[in-house]
Amino acid sequence: MGVEKAEQATRGVTVELLATVDLAGEIDGMEGRQLRMRMVTIEPGGVFGPLHDHAGRPGTVYILQGTITDHRDGLATEYGPGVGWPEDRNTNQWLENRGTLPAVEISVDIVTKPA
Repeated sequence: MGVEKAEQATRGVTVELLATVDLAGEIDGMEGRQLRMRMVTIEPGGVFGPLHDHAGRPGTVYILQGTITDHRDGLATEYGPGVGWPEDRNTNQWLENRGTLPAVEISVDIVTKPA
């Protein structure tokens, strides 16, 4: 853990949509929402920013490769392969890859269905 530095704009990030499930009809009250799974790759020195929240967009992240530094609540926490974190309505964060290898995560969240 360390002190959080100033947030930055996104750079060196690739996002691949892997799957979605329309939640209307699956769970009562979930009309207009979908479950989404993405693979996010952050290149060395890359940033997934700026600071963003997850209000109305809860999810979880699992790290497949590399190390991702999660900046939230004034702390910088590093996560490596085989671990991850939850993202709930209280999450305000930005991410970076301080390592020398591409960092790859699987991100699963509930989002508003695109029009």
